[in-house]
Amino acid sequence: MALITPHNLVFMGSIRSVVACLSLASVARKMTTATGLSVSGTSSAAPGLLRLTSVPGYDQNRVNDVLLVRPATQTQRRCDNDTQNLQDGNDHVVFFPGDIQNFQQEMALQPDAAPWQCWSLERVGFTLAHRFPGCHIWIIRASQMYLHKFSCYQNFVESNLFGAPEHSADYGAIRHLRALLGHSMQQAGLPNHLPPLSGTSTPGPLPAGFSLTIVGFSKGCVVLNQMVYELAGARANPELKLFLDKVSALYWLDGGHPGGSETWVTDKCALGALASSGVAVHAHVTPYEVRDPMRAWVGREHRHFIKTLEDLGACVSHKLHFEDEPASIDNHFRVIQEF
Repeated sequence: MALITPHNLVFMGSIRSVVACLSLASVARKMTTATGLSVSGTSSAAPGLLRLTSVPGYDQNRVNDVLLVRPATQTQRRCDNDTQNLQDGNDHVVFFPGDIQNFQQEMALQPDAAPWQCWSLERVGFTLAHRFPGCHIWIIRASQMYLHKFSCYQNFVESNLFGAPEHSADYGAIRHLRALLGHSMQQAGLPNHLPPLSGTSTPGPLPAGFSLTIVGFSKGCVVLNQMVYELAGARANPELKLFLDKVSALYWLDGGHPGGSETWVTDKCALGALASSGVAVHAHVTPYEVRDPMRAWVGREHRHFIKTLEDLGACVSHKLHFEDEPASIDNHFRVIQEF
C-alpha cells in the first residue's frame, strides 16, 4: 500500500471490505479442509504452517521473520503416514506483503490493523497456496513496521521510516534473499534446502528441481524493484547467477510506496537486464494505484515499465483489474486474490 492515511482508514469498516474478508475466509476454509491447517490460535500449532523468527540473511545484522505454508499434498501425506519418508517438492513462491499486513495475532492487537485481519500473513498464505498448488509458500515479513502500519524492507533496500526506497545497484537484496531462503529452508527441515553461500568462483549445484517465483504486493514491490537494479551485477557472481537462473517468474501486484518517484522501474539499463534474463514478468494493477490523480506519476511509470519491457522483447504480461469500479483500498487488496 503506498501510504495509509486517516482518509484511507475510513474504508476499514466498509461493506466491501467485509465482503472481501468473507471471500478470503472461504478460501482459507477450503485450504483448511485440504491441509489440516488451523485458521485460529497460534500459527506454530497448525500443521503445515510454520513461523520462523529472526532468520538470518547473508550477514548477522539482516534478519527477517518468515512464514512457511507447506504444500497441501505434502501435509496430507504426512497426516496419512507420520513415518513416511517424504521427498518434498522443490517449487517455491516468495511473497513480500504491503503496509499494515502482519501476523494475525499482532494485527488483532492494533486498532487500525484489526479490521484488516483477513489480509494477515497467514490468510494471504492460504490464498497463495490455493493460487500455487504444490509449492512451498514463503511470506517475508518486513523487518520494521513503523507505527504498526508502514512496512519497511530495510534489509533489502535502503529505506526511510515509512518504507520509501532509495534504490542502488549493489545493496545486496538478491544476496540477502538467497541466504534468507536457504536458512529458512534449513530451519524448516526441508531435505532439499539451498546450500549456504560459499563465496567461491566454482559453486556447487543447487538442489534438483529447485524453482522460484517471487511476488510483491504494494509496498512489497520495492524489493522486486531493487532486485531489478541489482540484476546485471548479481549475474556476474557465479553463485547468485545459479540462483537467479532458477527464478521463473516475477509478479508485481499494484506496487506503491510513499515516495514521489520510482514506484516502477523506468531505468532502461536495469530493465534491459530484466528483459535479457528471460524471466516471465507479470504486472497486475488496480485504479487505486495507477489512476490516483494525486499520484499521477505511478500510472506514468507503470506504462513506461510495460512499454520498455515490451520494446526490449521481454516476456511480459499485464492487466488492470477492477477498471470499471471506483478506486478503492478494498480492491487494492483484492488483487491478491484475483491475479
